[in-house]
Amino acid sequence: MEILTNQRWVTKLFFTAVLWFAMSSALLAQSVYQPYSFQFYQKFSDDLYSTQTRIHSSLKPFFADDSLLKHTYDSLLTRTNSKNPAYRKLFNEHLIDTKTSAYTFYADILPDFQIGRDFSNDKTLSLTSLGVQIGGTISPKFFFYGSFYDNEARFPGYFNTYINQTGYVPGQEKDGNPGQSVKDYYYSSFLLSYTPIKFINFTLGKDKTFIGDGYRSMLLSDFASNYPFLKLTATVGNVRYMAMYAYLNNPNAPLATDGTHRNKWGYFQYLDWNVSNRVSLGFFQNVMEADEGTTGQRRGFNVSLASPFAFLVPENNIDNDPGKNLLGFTGKYKVFDKTIIYGQFALNEFHSKDFFAGNGSVTNKSGYQLGFRGADLFQVKGLNYLAEFNTARPFTYSSFDQTSNYSQADQPLAHPFGANFREWLAILNYSLGRLDLQGQVNYAYYGLDPNGLDYGQDIFEPYLNAANQYGNYIGQGIRTDFYYAEGKIAYVINPKYNLRIELDGIFRDEKNSLSYNKTSMITIGLKSSFRNIYTDF
Repeated sequence: MEILTNQRWVTKLFFTAVLWFAMSSALLAQSVYQPYSFQFYQKFSDDLYSTQTRIHSSLKPFFADDSLLKHTYDSLLTRTNSKNPAYRKLFNEHLIDTKTSAYTFYADILPDFQIGRDFSNDKTLSLTSLGVQIGGTISPKFFFYGSFYDNEARFPGYFNTYINQTGYVPGQEKDGNPGQSVKDYYYSSFLLSYTPIKFINFTLGKDKTFIGDGYRSMLLSDFASNYPFLKLTATVGNVRYMAMYAYLNNPNAPLATDGTHRNKWGYFQYLDWNVSNRVSLGFFQNVMEADEGTTGQRRGFNVSLASPFAFLVPENNIDNDPGKNLLGFTGKYKVFDKTIIYGQFALNEFHSKDFFAGNGSVTNKSGYQLGFRGADLFQVKGLNYLAEFNTARPFTYSSFDQTSNYSQADQPLAHPFGANFREWLAILNYSLGRLDLQGQVNYAYYGLDPNGLDYGQDIFEPYLNAANQYGNYIGQGIRTDFYYAEGKIAYVINPKYNLRIELDGIFRDEKNSLSYNKTSMITIGLKSSFRNIYTDF
């Protein structure tokens, strides 16, 4: 696994392999992979949530060659009849776009340049980022995709604080300038996808997976940095099943006996069942197991946890059990055409006695989500909306030590707040041609930890050191109120790689009895790609 942790080397190897395949194969090509971005995926809402369709909407990213999504995908990537090749290349095509009877191949240069001002802290903000992406197909069965960015940025204060605490830029890669005001970092992703028959897909890559129909996910979100994985997805009738095996980083956990990082394996299973055109149910399981235990024993990949055919471990509840189990459920109901109610429930280390006792036990670890969303509000085409509530009890997603909590690279794999919080949010998005408008508001409260005490918000703290074994409640510790508002106006220049001019304004307010942190900022820039980078935490 040392090769996997050397992510720059893996990325170079991937690009070399893809170029070799693209030049040496001679088969017909079809598949289209669409990286996940909440803002872009809203454009599929009228198809996803129509009462006339039965699409598996809760497992993302999508392959847009799904027949029910393909027409919408094609319409978004608008074409022109212009005979001017420079015009077509700038506004409607990839920089390199080759289609033959043997294969397809495309490549783009991805600029991401922003300038802005944090008025509350009198600070200039900037992002200088240049990337490249390649993708294509070899036969109807093989698809490849990769992207790489080199970045330098001046972030607002709260963002810098998070980076300095974790050592990682949220959702991206390791901070190359620890403790400095200018951050230097990179971002990379890749996928090799193989579909031997229509209903089965194997994907090897370094990317993210999102489970749910909401903006947040209480089960598996795209907030953390990319991670290497192998994924099996099978679709039989109205049932879609995913088994994924991921190798995750624990950079700030105690080192292994040989001096390396004590990383962990994540075993994920998810089954999504479209009961009818209106009702969908999902069942989720994860087991986290450290690559090396606290006593120094090496485990490696655990074949007993890797079976793709069943939900394997009903309980991992012994306090020092090396594998920690997270169970989850999802649901969706189309109350009207293009309007759904959705929800999730997450349960970590189920102890029935404590769960039903109502005594606030430290082992009663659960969270849930409830929301509604839809498309074409007030019958206005392209007007999408969402309202959502999320909450997690103290110590949810934490473990008995720092090696098997629910995280990747010191970032939560579920909600960015960790645990011990309640959150309300609403998003309104309107797309008219290539003009895209979005507004968002959030309110949350959570309980931060006083010095030396663990009240359950920080999922990286072992719950064996909890301040209280019983009587725990949401918001305990230093009660903190969080307010967030954001507005975006974007004009898409080239939809093939989401090249756009974007104006973004953010107001963030975080306060408690000990501190007050306020950010009011505006940025403008030329952006590209579908990277989903969160700022609302």
